Amino acid sequence: MDVRAAQRLADERELDLVKLSNANPPTCKLMDYSKHRYDMMKREKEQRKNQKIIEIKEIRLSATIDQHDMEVKAKACSRFLQDGNKVKVSIRFRGRQITRGDIGEEVMTTFYNMVSDMATQERAPKQEGRNMYMVLAPKN
Repeated sequence: MDVRAAQRLADERELDLVKLSNANPPTCKLMDYSKHRYDMMKREKEQRKNQKIIEIKEIRLSATIDQHDMEVKAKACSRFLQDGNKVKVSIRFRGRQITRGDIGEEVMTTFYNMVSDMATQERAPKQEGRNMYMVLAPKN
């Protein structure tokens, strides 16, 4: 249909001529554009509401952490992972501990082994300055 004829038809029916696709020839439709915009906004809002936002929770350990303290932290970590959040495990080295990065890495691997049934290691333990980080993600 000719564009002018389609526009005339839309004016007679008191509707808008809306271009839906940019194909050759273009596809157009007669509709109430304000109602269409309202429905689109409502659909987008519903999609945003249903979208799950993944947070990154942080758990801090120390290079000299005791076994029971690590179990308590592992329990908190498993709770975060069950909620679908990622967990950033960090160790801050104090004083001369900085020279013993191997101890921190050992603590990290022990911690990962405690939660390995529900977590995957997204980022391996890596030392950056006085801190060592590891990122854990929930298993699917």
